[in-house]
Amino acid sequence: MKVLRGVADIPADWPASAVSIGKFDGVHAGHRTVIDELQTLADRDGLASVLVTFDRHPLAVLDPNRCPQTLISTDQKLGLLAETGVHATLVLEFTAALAALPPVEFIETILVRGLHASTVLVGRDFRFGARGAGDVHLLKELGDRFGFTVRLIDDVISDRMRRVSSTWIRELLTRGEVGAATTLLGHNPAVRGEVVHGAKRGRELGFPTANLSPESEGLIPADGVYAGWLTDAGIRYPAAISVGNNPTFKGVAQKQVEAYILDQDIDLYDHVVEVSFVERIRGMVAFTGIDPLIAQMHDDVEKVRGILA
Repeated sequence: MKVLRGVADIPADWPASAVSIGKFDGVHAGHRTVIDELQTLADRDGLASVLVTFDRHPLAVLDPNRCPQTLISTDQKLGLLAETGVHATLVLEFTAALAALPPVEFIETILVRGLHASTVLVGRDFRFGARGAGDVHLLKELGDRFGFTVRLIDDVISDRMRRVSSTWIRELLTRGEVGAATTLLGHNPAVRGEVVHGAKRGRELGFPTANLSPESEGLIPADGVYAGWLTDAGIRYPAAISVGNNPTFKGVAQKQVEAYILDQDIDLYDHVVEVSFVERIRGMVAFTGIDPLIAQMHDDVEKVRGILA
């Protein structure tokens, strides 16, 4: 997949394209349905398939106090989008200037002159341009003017009769329901970050852990212990994962992510790894002493082993 960093990065000879625009936060099942249809149309009509997305949530600029935490970083998003087989993704820097573009200028600059759009796929509630003034009705009018067709995509409804959305997935992760989130995402929720030195309490207890930097990417689920995977340089290892501040000890930073790789002791310091969550085993508990904690950790590891087997 070719990554285009802004309109200026689009080659002048860019081919006619089938385009879809969105935040694509999480690259969930709803997004993948859109992308699958985009690919089908592009292949049928001999077009390049292109996604247009943003380097941050628009509310980070428009209304920071209401901006939700994104499910994934831009780099994580690009990695997931690349797996779909789409030809290119255009990443727009969402600035006040971009937000102020009138709807017609937005479409003409990005879709018409930039990507040579032949077909545009969007949801029925799609809005664009300054203050969200553009809607699908205007988009169709602009399509008639500039020579592209507009296809509307229906929402993907889960078996729980709710629209699949990043908001719903965020709610699930906040409650630690990573299995349900996986169903909606089509992949395990994950965080990515550099392995840093910690207090080494896990090693002292017989469970050496890889501690992720507080600047890790991705939405961290609710505090607790999880079965999951740690991936380093393309190699995936089964892991018992702790999320939280470990209330048995004092002075532990909030929302610390620690992963204990089963049956192996690997030096991962300074490596950038991905930690993905499969199932929550239990919540975070304050133990009365070290021995009960060690006994619980052994039990956790055996549960993880069974879940991932």
